[in-house]
Amino acid sequence: MSAQIRTYVSTAGAINGMAHRSTRSFQHSIGSSSITTGSSSIPTIIDSIHRHTVPSAHDVLVPETLLKKRKSDAKAREEKAAKAAETKKANLAKRKVIFKRAEQYTKEYRAAEREEIRLRRAAKAKGDFYVAGQPKVVFVVRLRGINNIAPKPRKILQLLRLLQINNGVFVRLTKATSQMLQLVQPYVTYGAPNLKTIRDLVYKRGYAKVNRQRLPINDNKVIEENLGKYGILSIEDIVHEIATCGPNFKAVTNFLWAFKLSNPNGGFKGKKLTHYTEGGNTGDRGEAINAIVRRMN
Repeated sequence: MSAQIRTYVSTAGAINGMAHRSTRSFQHSIGSSSITTGSSSIPTIIDSIHRHTVPSAHDVLVPETLLKKRKSDAKAREEKAAKAAETKKANLAKRKVIFKRAEQYTKEYRAAEREEIRLRRAAKAKGDFYVAGQPKVVFVVRLRGINNIAPKPRKILQLLRLLQINNGVFVRLTKATSQMLQLVQPYVTYGAPNLKTIRDLVYKRGYAKVNRQRLPINDNKVIEENLGKYGILSIEDIVHEIATCGPNFKAVTNFLWAFKLSNPNGGFKGKKLTHYTEGGNTGDRGEAINAIVRRMN
């Protein structure tokens, strides 16, 4: 009987030892120094179990598609940044070229002006009169509407792109264009524009003709896209090409939409449809075209 009791006691001790070791192992696994049966320790135990059972963001595997998207987005950002840097570098180089050309044009204009002054003074010193050469470019403005116009002058006005009253265009003066202007003299007025008139017209009234659309020239980009193949990159290049009647004069004038001018401030002096030499406004008026255009611009 006593032997059986001793066996039961030893078995109970072993069970208690195993339970104690299990409790200590559980405490160590949840990071608690002791376990109590009070209600206040239950949330702590639950939180500890939750922290050790729920995987963190670092442990969760990222889907392969998301990794590929991140990689492609990073590559696209790098390419965009590289392209932006390259574009900025190219724009800076173009800006330097444009500024250098503008300085060169200014020197050229001043040299031509000084040469003309020298020739005038030399002629005056000899008691002669200085007669300037025939202008290479004229600015033509339409003054008359469509009523009572013969078919031939009507066609010439269409060829010159003078479709409305107060429309103006730059025309290269050749033998053919001189004959055309003679035929339409009762409907237009024209003359030799100076540099200031050309620049004011292009900057204030200049519009581009792109795909049959009238677009404002807000920056040099639209000029480069359409005239870059001719080496024309800016508005100053356009002004220089018109003022000097350069080799790309036709391309430049075709790029520009016909100038839409207003009625002159103070109105026309004399009869509008009478020739300029008779006190009217039509026909060739030489350098006096600058004054009337300034009032119409």
